[in-house]
Amino acid sequence: MPTPSLASLPIRRLTLRDLTACADLSEDRGWPREEHKWGFLLTAGKGYGIDDPGGGLVSVCAVTEYGPYERPSLAAIGMVLVAERHARQGVGRRLMRHVVAALGTTPLTLHATPYGRPLYEELGFKATGRAEMVRGRLTPGGSEPGVSTRAATAEDLPAILRLDEEVFGADRTHIITRLPAFADQLRVAEENDRLIGYAAAWPNMDTHVVGPLIARDTETAKALLASLAARTDRPLRTDIDVRHEELLDWAKERGLASVAFNSVMTYGITELPGDWNRRFAPLTVAAG
Repeated sequence: MPTPSLASLPIRRLTLRDLTACADLSEDRGWPREEHKWGFLLTAGKGYGIDDPGGGLVSVCAVTEYGPYERPSLAAIGMVLVAERHARQGVGRRLMRHVVAALGTTPLTLHATPYGRPLYEELGFKATGRAEMVRGRLTPGGSEPGVSTRAATAEDLPAILRLDEEVFGADRTHIITRLPAFADQLRVAEENDRLIGYAAAWPNMDTHVVGPLIARDTETAKALLASLAARTDRPLRTDIDVRHEELLDWAKERGLASVAFNSVMTYGITELPGDWNRRFAPLTVAAG
């Protein structure tokens, strides 16, 4: 039988049963398998993919929606991947067009690598920001931030949700309530018994990814980052909004090194909602 053309292969919703195939596709493109993150994205959000008649997946992407369930106010697109054997044949463009159409009038955001940015620009996305990925072991030294942090408890969850919605600009209850199970650490910063920041560190291959990192100011962000680093033997990795120059400089002085820059892009809005001054790092660039 003749092999179906790529343009005729159907696009379908993925489920958690597709986790291994998604991880295989990540590996095919030279990315880490990131099965822990894939499991989170496929349960907290929606996956879209195209099956390869020969087995596995031709292409995938993940969508995470925020705000009211039936009327999301923002959706993040991530993990856009095309198998190497099908690269440069328009498959990624077709999948992205399908997802953008499926989301209708919902404003969109994504983090784009330099390689992927031309495709997203072609689809109408605009670069509205930039994030710098840093990685390494954060070493103590110098004057330590004078902000109190502690492990989060179940009683902190309502305050975390209120702060997160205020800073992120959309309701992320379905994401944030998954953090205690997804992350190895969830810590809060307090002042006069009031929550002024929180951060999580979740396992990803041989690192701990720090995100979200939400804080009243740079000193609070430093304290949260240092407190997470002090409680893991793994290197840290995080993606910091480049406008937070002071935090980036401090992290690099303490041992984190620049790995890459990604463009923060939007579709249907000129900038992300919320308060960027207190939003230092996303949960993951795949989900915003």
